[in-house]
Amino acid sequence: MPELPEVETVASGLDSRVRGDRIEQVWFGSHREPFKTPPDRMAAGLEGATILGVHRTGKHIVFELASPGASAQWIVHLGMSGRMVFTGPAAPVVAHTHARVGLRRGGELRFVDPRRFGRLEFRDLGEQTGFSAPGREPLEIGAEEFRLLFRGRRLSIKAALLNQSLLSGVGNIYADESLFRAGIRPRRMAGRLRREELERLRGALRTVLQHAIRKGGSSVSDYVDANGVRGFFQLEHRVYQRGQEPCRECGTPIRRIVVAGRGTHYCPRCQR
Repeated sequence: MPELPEVETVASGLDSRVRGDRIEQVWFGSHREPFKTPPDRMAAGLEGATILGVHRTGKHIVFELASPGASAQWIVHLGMSGRMVFTGPAAPVVAHTHARVGLRRGGELRFVDPRRFGRLEFRDLGEQTGFSAPGREPLEIGAEEFRLLFRGRRLSIKAALLNQSLLSGVGNIYADESLFRAGIRPRRMAGRLRREELERLRGALRTVLQHAIRKGGSSVSDYVDANGVRGFFQLEHRVYQRGQEPCRECGTPIRRIVVAGRGTHYCPRCQR
């Protein structure tokens, strides 16, 4: 599933392409799974709207829209295999395309999702509140707020990092990579980590996420950016999906275990 850096990369790429453009026509496929809002209602809200900007909130891409006398949001969640790409209208339509949005300047937005775990939602801000992520933003959270998130929690720190009601946007890749850089084992209980360990983890998380954004995210499966280009951060993974390979720091074989139902990678020597 695309995580914070991948979604940030896609949202930023879309913003540079479609900000200020006007939606002229909308087509939706027949599968019901991708739609949190009925397709006919969503199409009626999108057609004729101007895209004010595109940004990331948690793991969601949010299009800010304006129509005469109204404002709205189009919210895209990529799920496990979803892609939101900008292309020309004459480009071949690939299999599993569930949405095509034609723009006045000639471009087209396409939502492609083979596994259909992604979701599309429309919100009329005159009738509904704007979309907000359930947890804190990991790139902005301060030291004391970060510490209080985990105080007294009787679950592993890996599970806590994956809990979207605590931190929005962190998934398996960046939890493993951040814990490695902080020197913390993934099974340690979150509520028992010392203040200095949590501050080390907060710094590592921010550093990893920011660097991954600069590298265009991690392409370990279906992920591509808004232009259909793969990311490069997977080339710099220290532990994720490197089970039995030597640690890049100490040479000890990386271990793979299961924590909170997720494959988890760590170095038994570098992480305590």
